[in-house]
Amino acid sequence: MIVTGAKVLTMDEAMPRAEAVALAGGRIVAVGSAAEVLALRGPQTQVIEAGGRTLLPGLIESHMHLFGGAELNHLQLTGVRGREALHAAFHDFARRREGMLMAEGADYSLLPHPVTRHDLDAIFADRPVAIRAMDHHTVWANTAALEAAGLLHGAEMPRGHEVVMGEDGLATGELREFEAFDAILALAGVARMYLGIAHGAEPAVWPSDAERAVDKDHIARGMAHCAAQGFTTLVSMDGNRYTLALLREMQAEGRLTQRVKVPFHMKPDMDLSELDRASAMTAEFADEWISSGFVKMFMDGVVDSRTAFMLQDYPGVPGHRSEALFEAERFNAICTEIDRRGLQIAVHAIGDGAVRQTIDGYEAAAKANGLSDKRHRIEHIELIDRADIPRLAELGIIASLQPPHPPGAMDFPIAAMETVFDPSRWKDAYLCRTLAEAGAKVAFASDWPVADVSAMRSLRANLTRPVYEGGTTQGLDLGAALYAYTAGGAHAAHMEGLTGQLKVGMAGDLTLIDGDIEAIAAEHLGQTRIALTVAGGRITHQVPGIA
Repeated sequence: MIVTGAKVLTMDEAMPRAEAVALAGGRIVAVGSAAEVLALRGPQTQVIEAGGRTLLPGLIESHMHLFGGAELNHLQLTGVRGREALHAAFHDFARRREGMLMAEGADYSLLPHPVTRHDLDAIFADRPVAIRAMDHHTVWANTAALEAAGLLHGAEMPRGHEVVMGEDGLATGELREFEAFDAILALAGVARMYLGIAHGAEPAVWPSDAERAVDKDHIARGMAHCAAQGFTTLVSMDGNRYTLALLREMQAEGRLTQRVKVPFHMKPDMDLSELDRASAMTAEFADEWISSGFVKMFMDGVVDSRTAFMLQDYPGVPGHRSEALFEAERFNAICTEIDRRGLQIAVHAIGDGAVRQTIDGYEAAAKANGLSDKRHRIEHIELIDRADIPRLAELGIIASLQPPHPPGAMDFPIAAMETVFDPSRWKDAYLCRTLAEAGAKVAFASDWPVADVSAMRSLRANLTRPVYEGGTTQGLDLGAALYAYTAGGAHAAHMEGLTGQLKVGMAGDLTLIDGDIEAIAAEHLGQTRIALTVAGGRITHQVPGIA
């Protein structure tokens, strides 16, 4: 295959720009001028005329969730607000669905007041109804769903997970964090997909052929969605060995359209010996398409539900800062052992308290084992104390950031800033440029399905995001943002020898953007299509007119 007539941005410092790229055997065999590359054309060569479009290395989604494919079948509530709009959306959806009604993508300002089971009872009282917040850390359920899940009268939950109870002694309908709403997901028929992220567990009984077929279809649906947005590599932040086994089956069936990394999930109550499972997954799944090699942990929750761990009180809630899900000494020991095993660590840390404790854990591992190139990661970093910023570069920590997440940048409302961050700290929220300028390596992602997976919308959000009171411009320039979605993502995933750049010998992973990305106004990037996606020399997405 030859792609010619393109503005080729290679992400290779030795030759940053070119006109054409040639692939053979799933690898890049030439990068250069159109004349040089076309000279390699043979009788079986497929020549794709790019027509001045922008060609990049295959985009890398550095933080996403494979279970998003299952959610594409649910009601989507992004942008829906108000009782009437909510009622209409559910009743329209109900005409096309039987059984439980599950909705996704709601923000916390869905109604003028906190959502209760009574609000959802008013939509359907005799049918289980549940809504998952856009951040995926809260679910609201009606009375029928709570009764069916055995949660109406409350339930004991591990630290940081809560069935919120009302003054009447019954659940209000708000369920905070994964284990609190696990039974609701079971009612929706998707609990098997969440075993890893919710419990760090595997199926108690190996799923049947029919059950695995359903789960593989969910994954394939999500992969097709991501391929249409130009992604050739996915770093999933959910999953388990079962997920990896499904991917291997899909690989044998010829259905794998992206390279996928899947973590082992370490939970606070697990013994260190459970990390044997992480090492085993890493050894068993280690090819160019399916791999593990890292351990995922949650240090806190999210700001909107005030479960993110802060160093200072939340506005209007004196004394409330939430708490870390891991005790500090315990977390340090876990990090030290993971690091000793040669595995990478990725920790969800949103509040500045959680970010600091995560950095402390990585520092403890470095002191015990020596500082090495593990590239431990912090996912999100929505608030950071300025004193902790230099420590990221000092310890070689990857800042895994999501341009769609800052309120006002894309789909999350700006009003969230006023309720969860003290105005004096806005200048320290959602830093990106500041972290990069301090030497931190940055990888970009969407956290799909928490946010739209579209890299083009994400690039627009990065370039046009608001400047918060007292702060400075935090978006990266276009070149740095594209790097964070390609070579930066490859570096964060220890895949820089395979993908992320267009140079001879690298994988044949390409993304063709419909237009000259350097000439498109930032505010228009969100409407820009992906014309062609190629993973390992195979076309995985193609718009009409590209041949």
